[in-house]
Amino acid sequence: MRLRNKPWAKDKIAQNPQYVVPNPEDYKGKWHEAFGNQQPLHIEVGTGKGRFITEMAKAHPDINYIGIELFDSVIVAALDRLIEADLPNLKLLNVNANDLAKYFTKNDVDRVYLNFSDPWPKTRHEKRRLTYKDFLKLYEDIMLDGGEIHFKTDNQGLFEYSLMSFSAYGMLLKFISLDLHKSDFEGNMMTEYEQKFSEQGNRIYRCEVKFQPKSKDNSF
Repeated sequence: MRLRNKPWAKDKIAQNPQYVVPNPEDYKGKWHEAFGNQQPLHIEVGTGKGRFITEMAKAHPDINYIGIELFDSVIVAALDRLIEADLPNLKLLNVNANDLAKYFTKNDVDRVYLNFSDPWPKTRHEKRRLTYKDFLKLYEDIMLDGGEIHFKTDNQGLFEYSLMSFSAYGMLLKFISLDLHKSDFEGNMMTEYEQKFSEQGNRIYRCEVKFQPKSKDNSF
């Protein structure tokens, strides 16, 4: 995906610290202080233009949400949505997903959403996939015991790879749909990509998986 340069994006982000947290490492282990409550925390890794996370925050005011997006030229679109909605239970982080451990610690996060992540189809790029085992370890290390990952994609290869990755990591499969928009699943919030891909006739895949306690001598 080619990103359009927006030289004004950094300034706009800096001008809205109430929405895009400027020093997220300060809240590591105490995100309840950023939100002013003790509600569960769900994060979306790769929030893009923010449609999904904004609609989730509107629908579930009893849950706190954080949208994480690396590219400032993209996150400003999510920022515009948040400014318009002015939701107290949603914040954004303009950071790299590789660095999640800098901003969250064990028990900070209840659920991780991965929506239409880059499939990185070449074998040599496997470690960049957000469902690669190293990323799963990263998510597990910042989540409550039994935390969940909810994953959506239109890429069959990535979905099959992810199911194998989840299984190899010892995760419990709670839900799976091989054609989400033709299923009876309720409460689906679409992303911008999801609407585009669905309108093109692409099948949407979705699953929910749960981390399970590991024995001390179990390693991956």
